[in-house]
Amino acid sequence: MNYLTNLWNALDFASMKEMLLRIVSVLLCLTVHETCHGLAAYVLGDPTAKRQNRLSLNPLHHIDWFGLAMMVMAGFGWAKPVPVNPDYFKNPKRGMAITALAGPLSNFVLAIALLWGTRMVWQYTTADGLLLFLLQTALLSIGLAVFNLIPIPPLDGSKILLSLLPERQYRLVLRYERIGILVLWAVVLTGIGDRVMDVAIYGVFNVFCRIVGI
Repeated sequence: MNYLTNLWNALDFASMKEMLLRIVSVLLCLTVHETCHGLAAYVLGDPTAKRQNRLSLNPLHHIDWFGLAMMVMAGFGWAKPVPVNPDYFKNPKRGMAITALAGPLSNFVLAIALLWGTRMVWQYTTADGLLLFLLQTALLSIGLAVFNLIPIPPLDGSKILLSLLPERQYRLVLRYERIGILVLWAVVLTGIGDRVMDVAIYGVFNVFCRIVGI
């Protein structure tokens, strides 16, 4: 019995609570991001995501467990990509660009909503824990959007940039898209561009704070 008591007393509940809240933040940001990819594709005529039950705010439909663990522990992770079939689009390049843009755009909108919620909580209560959660989730959502706008395959920014290329060059680049994954890992692991990313993320965060008046 003493062993169980000592084990209970040794548990760091503050750290556990912080980790749990971070998981909730990550799930919220990733779920909104992936759902909006699917919604954009569906509006443009592609039913693939809907058929695979990806037009859902249930995080279990979008979780890649290893990607979730990486996001929580290392700040870099991913969800299961939403399936998109550009053959359904009237203009495949433009359709892919709009579908790609929907993810980061949804995270920006989510961040503004969270910051507006922060303002409301700030005015009517002194719930410091809730305020911190809202602010950190807003910052995470902005970070996810900014990161995905980097024009390196397979990130959303690459699909937006590729839509500006002539058809021949567009098809050529698509053939070598897998190389982009290696480049992306190299960028992440070496920390190249971290400073630029921080400036961009906090710059957007400050702009959004001014928009909502906090």
